[in-house]
Amino acid sequence: MALVVSEEVREAMGARRPVVALESTIIAHGLPRPRNLEVALELEEAVRREGAVPATVAVLDGRPRVGLGKEELERVANEEIRKLGHRDLPLAVAAGVSGATTVSATARLAALAGIRVFATGGLGGVHREWTVTQDESADLGLLARTRITVVCAGVKSILDVPATLQRLETLGVAVAGYGTNRFPGFYLADSGHPVDWRLDTPEQVAAVMRAQDALDAPESALIVANPVPEAEQLDPALHARVLADALRACAEQGVTGQAVTPFLLDHLVRHTDGASLHANLAAVRGNVRLAARIATEWARG
Repeated sequence: MALVVSEEVREAMGARRPVVALESTIIAHGLPRPRNLEVALELEEAVRREGAVPATVAVLDGRPRVGLGKEELERVANEEIRKLGHRDLPLAVAAGVSGATTVSATARLAALAGIRVFATGGLGGVHREWTVTQDESADLGLLARTRITVVCAGVKSILDVPATLQRLETLGVAVAGYGTNRFPGFYLADSGHPVDWRLDTPEQVAAVMRAQDALDAPESALIVANPVPEAEQLDPALHARVLADALRACAEQGVTGQAVTPFLLDHLVRHTDGASLHANLAAVRGNVRLAARIATEWARG
């Protein structure tokens, strides 16, 4: 597999300048056109304003790419491309196809390129009614064996949050709230569940990353759970009502498997008049800024 690292990213890493990996699924599958390209460029610029270099990750024509130029971002935003988890990477490479990378695929390719910090919206996790469906995101297993720091806003509220936290503990993935003792709920600043550890500054996060290396700890991730600002979160009462309606509609219409997540997310967007999308973008922006600050501290050695 010929991993293509952009010249800008390669030079930054060679000079020990901070680099932040960004996923591409939000561009290809998470936002409508042309808003998706605008957000992609906005997030990259947010990384640059913090003094770091953005490295958006995708697969184009069977070539895994870490760091995209504007034309490549436009392809991801405007072409009909696949969604790729880490399991799909060998297939996509062999078939020469293009795809946007999920959390698991982005983390895998970023780690292969030597990037240590990755910003995303929310992690995948354990789905509701797991005992019936056995449905669990591939993100969790990949992060259990990949040394990368992931800045996220928790997991989406459509998932089973306590089961996801338990699964991360079982897998040995460290989780810390950033500036909070509570685990964020993606659209909400507080999922209703606590975290065991709290970090309050980028310096503290970088110190944990160094301790991981010094202890020769297993190659697992550090999850930095950064809550969306309360002023920009989805109204909790509206969230609870619409989510309950979405889950009921999902059951009534017999939606199952991989179709469940997009069904529920689409229901939330439509029945909150776009407020869930606003909270989603607010969370991503905050995560990108924090990731750049953490990467800056990490680069200082």
